[in-house]
Amino acid sequence: MDIQNSDRKAYFIGGGIGSLAGAAFLIRDGGVSGSNITIYESLPVLGGSLDAGGNPEQGYTLRGSRMLTLNIYECTWALFNTIPSLTDPNTSVYEETVAFNERVKSNAKARLIDKNRAIVDSSKLGLTMANRTELLKLSESSEDKLGNTSIYDWFTPSFFESNFWYMWRTSFAFSPWHSAVEFKRYLHRFMQEFPNVETMTGVRRTVYNQYDSMILPLEVWLKSHGVNFMRGSTVTDLDTEFGLDPKTGSKKVIVKNLVYENAGNNKTIKINDDDLVFYQNGSMTDASSYGSMTSAPKFYTKADSQGWTLWEKLAKKYPGFGKPEVFNSNIAQSFWESFTVTLKDTAFFDQMEKFSGNKAGTGSQVTLKDSNWFMSFSLNQQPHYKDQPSDVQVFFTYGLHPDRVGNFVGKPMTECTGEEILRELAGHLKFDYDIVFGNAICIPCRMPYITSMFMPRLKTDRPLPVPKNSKNLAFISQFVEIPDDVVFTVEYSVRAAQMAVYELLDIDLEIPPINKFDKTLKVELETVAKAFH
Repeated sequence: MDIQNSDRKAYFIGGGIGSLAGAAFLIRDGGVSGSNITIYESLPVLGGSLDAGGNPEQGYTLRGSRMLTLNIYECTWALFNTIPSLTDPNTSVYEETVAFNERVKSNAKARLIDKNRAIVDSSKLGLTMANRTELLKLSESSEDKLGNTSIYDWFTPSFFESNFWYMWRTSFAFSPWHSAVEFKRYLHRFMQEFPNVETMTGVRRTVYNQYDSMILPLEVWLKSHGVNFMRGSTVTDLDTEFGLDPKTGSKKVIVKNLVYENAGNNKTIKINDDDLVFYQNGSMTDASSYGSMTSAPKFYTKADSQGWTLWEKLAKKYPGFGKPEVFNSNIAQSFWESFTVTLKDTAFFDQMEKFSGNKAGTGSQVTLKDSNWFMSFSLNQQPHYKDQPSDVQVFFTYGLHPDRVGNFVGKPMTECTGEEILRELAGHLKFDYDIVFGNAICIPCRMPYITSMFMPRLKTDRPLPVPKNSKNLAFISQFVEIPDDVVFTVEYSVRAAQMAVYELLDIDLEIPPINKFDKTLKVELETVAKAFH
């Protein structure tokens, strides 16, 4: 163990997957003592956007659900291959996930459903020759040329009525007004999934929701190494100054003090010159609010949560620390609503299996393509929570247009109770509400910034994991700049954390490279063939 690193202290602002991964890299690869690592989290639970909660009596909650793949997510799986499973300490989380997906394989048979409740033949992508040309033009354009343009700047209206757009959009949560650069990155990073976009056979899932299957094992491992968790603690400020970097002789930003609030009390932590600070700048689940079966979620903004304040303070002082206003200034373009449904009987799952031909866990996403709310849902293998009783079933759903009036409920999704949302869903599926949802608990969740990382932006609007003018402060979130990788993924946060840790500690180990499946002849030929189907 490096003596210097073993004495070094590290502080993480935010308890999401990026911070947890960063702490693991410090211990595993940097020789930093776990007892010298502190993670500050405002909420009572760790996990950030991967958190989960609730119970079978009041209903489970899940703000989001991630689809994973095993052939990419290079940094994520390399990390979790060294984290023991909670069910078998001799098996890693990665090995547990691989084994689970060998047993439960995705092969969606009802990817798109139309307004007549007919299963659409989504193997036909519905692209015109003009659409194919537009896709090629965008995918081959440089990011400098794409700049801060939007997806709709590059396509004619017919593209947004194609089966391909419906499926690609709901797989990754894009909207036409989002960044053309991010859309291009997804086309390349996930090109190997393009030929199977309607069956989603490349999708992999964790045994339970990502909190139970990824966050908890990582938290337990960090605890075993002595990491300090400060829940209910909000870092409100970082005292910084310019100082000379002894390695380069140049002036760099140095964090001197960390100020945080806990239970109404403000406390200051002195940061020594060799100590490190890692900050999860921005949050896609900031200002989230929950509703219930009888109430709609409240309308919160960053003024209610103050979740962007620290980044805004830093960005005003230092060029190179990004521009948060690019991402948090237009809630209308970055919000949607999800809801988690807890069922006390099998009626809904039974009817969906009969209708779709997929058992729970094998069908991936179902998108109601003509829904005014543009709803999608998936039925995962049960149980979806570790503590879920055998007679309870849970599924997750979301709507990308919650501001629009429903087809069956005469008001926007944002104004609907959980019961009204379930009536809308039952209406689209032509299911009897009393039969399938008579014993259901639906908890909606409004997320103002859930796709804020997709907002049109320039490369300089996001800081590097370690800005060039920073000595001991790193950024690890969905709002940093990593060439070629895609935001709104667990991988992005884990990769950012690994890059930051390795750079600040001068760790001479290789970070798993991004797989370039889009450069292989096989994937290119299969993609072209699929585009003409």
